[in-house]
Amino acid sequence: MLKRLRSGSRKNATYTAFREVGRVIRTVQLLRYLSDAPLRARVTAATNKVEAFNGFCDWVRFGQRGTVAANDPVEQEKDVKFTSLLANLVIFHNTLDIADVVRELQAEGWVTDPLDLARISPYLTEHINRFGAYSTHELGIQPEAYDAHLDVDFSVLEDEQAPAA
Repeated sequence: MLKRLRSGSRKNATYTAFREVGRVIRTVQLLRYLSDAPLRARVTAATNKVEAFNGFCDWVRFGQRGTVAANDPVEQEKDVKFTSLLANLVIFHNTLDIADVVRELQAEGWVTDPLDLARISPYLTEHINRFGAYSTHELGIQPEAYDAHLDVDFSVLEDEQAPAA
């Protein structure tokens, strides 16, 4: 029975039933997507975020024009993981810089709107010189403890994203 199910035989009743259930679920989701404008907006926003991240990773991984050169799965996995690690490090650095700027603006008396902060992307690249000469003499220096707290009320964003009843 299990072998027949995995074989994908079109004569298999279980396979046919699961295929039809999948088609029904896909149709229901498509109809829901077409009839629900807020859902379309959320899906578009999420898709744009994913595409922005992918573009950012492509920028970070500038060598070989974004193609995986190795045919070895282990090397391919390393390439993907190293790219992801480097992208996340740059995002973390950008986020620290953004938080520092927000704190400076708040110290000057500016009011920070959480909706404005939600629109800031951490995928900033203009300030990074990929082809520069970098010093490693600071690698042994212990960084100061980082205060992750921002004096901003983000509950406004949570209320905005709550599903309608």
